Amino acid sequence: MAAGSTYTPIATTTLGSSQTSVTFNSFSGYTDIVMIVSARSDSGYMALRFNGDSAANYSRTGLTGDGTSAGSFRASGASETRLPIFGAATLPTSGSSFFLATINFMNYSNSTTYKTILSRDAAAATGTDAQVGFWRSTSAMTSIVIYPHYNIGSGNFLTGSTFTLYGIAAA
Repeated sequence: MAAGSTYTPIATTTLGSSQTSVTFNSFSGYTDIVMIVSARSDSGYMALRFNGDSAANYSRTGLTGDGTSAGSFRASGASETRLPIFGAATLPTSGSSFFLATINFMNYSNSTTYKTILSRDAAAATGTDAQVGFWRSTSAMTSIVIYPHYNIGSGNFLTGSTFTLYGIAAA
């Protein structure tokens, strides 16, 4: 028996001009969701917040590498999750190079457990990261806002950046 489609496209945002954030808030009915990002920014990092939560409810652990050196990091008590970027890989700010990331949100709609976020990313000439993030909330995730800098509101995603959200049923 042939398997059905694994990823169901939910929404895609491709920027026609610079923008300070991208929001997804209509994605119910799936077990998990996955975001694919191809972006450039004028300010470096990328941060995510869920359901408008800006309290110190986020943590992350990750590995970084750039072909020459490797590193690891851990942070907790943050007001956002800097997934997928931190350390070696930063968003390209010029040229034709885009930062690429895959971000998995597990059990995002569960209202009895904290939420886990896994990400993998790479940017040409700057490196790669693999991270696990944690949002310490039992609320179902109903909104994802992506910002182009960990200093929320201080930068822009550049024209041509694309953010696509997929749903996974019965993962």
